Amino acid sequence: MKFLNYGSLNIDKIYEVEHFVRAKETCASLSYYELPGGKGLNQSIALARLNIPVYHAGKIGKDGLFLKDLLENQGVNTKYLQISDEVSGHAIIQVDQQGENCILLYGGANQTITSDEIKMTFKDFSKGDCLFLQNEVNRIDEMINLAKEKEMLVVLNPSPVNNIKEKISFEQIDYLILNEVEGQALTNQEKPEKILETLIQEYPHIKIILTLGSQGAIYQDCQQIIRQSAYPCSCLDTTGAGDTFTGFFFSVYFTSNDISYALKKAAQASSLAITRKGGASAIPTWQELEKNN
Repeated sequence: MKFLNYGSLNIDKIYEVEHFVRAKETCASLSYYELPGGKGLNQSIALARLNIPVYHAGKIGKDGLFLKDLLENQGVNTKYLQISDEVSGHAIIQVDQQGENCILLYGGANQTITSDEIKMTFKDFSKGDCLFLQNEVNRIDEMINLAKEKEMLVVLNPSPVNNIKEKISFEQIDYLILNEVEGQALTNQEKPEKILETLIQEYPHIKIILTLGSQGAIYQDCQQIIRQSAYPCSCLDTTGAGDTFTGFFFSVYFTSNDISYALKKAAQASSLAITRKGGASAIPTWQELEKNN
C-alpha cells in the first residue's frame, strides 16, 4: 500500500496573544515566529513516522522550497510536488495563553493545481493505495474521481468545511476524519453523539473518526462505536494536534488493522504534540511514543 497525500503546504505565521482579536479591536502580540505548516504537510510527516511509503503531491511557490526539503528530510517522497509562480500558501495563526488557536488561511500556490498535474500524479497509483485529502487545495473533486476510478481508498479531512458538500460526493469517501466544529458544520448538530448519528444515517458506508480535543475521540461505522480518552498533558499549542492524530491513526490502522490500537497511538501522539510549539515541528516520532508509553 502506498499513501498519496494531495495536500496543502503552508508557511505558518504565528502570533502569541493574550486573547483572540475581536471585531474592531487592535492588539499587540506577545511574540511572532514562522514555522512550516499546512494540514497536508503536517499529515504527511505524521503518516511517514511508521516508514510507510508516503508521497506528497501539491504546489508551493519559490518562497516555500524549504517545505520540500523538510518533507524529504522527514522521509516523505516529493516527486509529485510542483513549483508555482504564485507565493506559497500561508496561515496567520493566533495562539492564546491556554494554547488554543484560530487560523486565517491564504491558499496561494495550493489553489493553482491543474487537471494535467493531477492526471500525471495518479498514473503511478492503483487499487489498494490510499488517497488523503483536506480541503485546502483546489480540484479535490477531480482527485476523488480519479482515485475511485483506480479503486483507491479515499480519506477525507474536510477542513476547512467551506461548502464541501457542494464540491464533492461523500458517497465516494471511505474514511472521514473531522473535529467537533467541522462535524457541527456538516450536520447542524451540536453533540458528538448526534453528529455521528447524523453522518452514519446519511453515509452508512463511511468509517468516521470524530476528534474531540481534551475529550478524546470516537470511531464509528455502521457496526461499532469505539471511544478513546485523551491523554493528560500540559497544553502549550494545539496547532498540529488534529493533523498528528490523523497521520498516526491511519498509519497505525493500515499496518495493524486494529482500530482501538490506532486510536490509542494517535491519542498519545497528539497529546505529545500539544506540549510543543508549532505544527510540523511538534509532531513526535514513533520512538518518542514508545518512550512515553
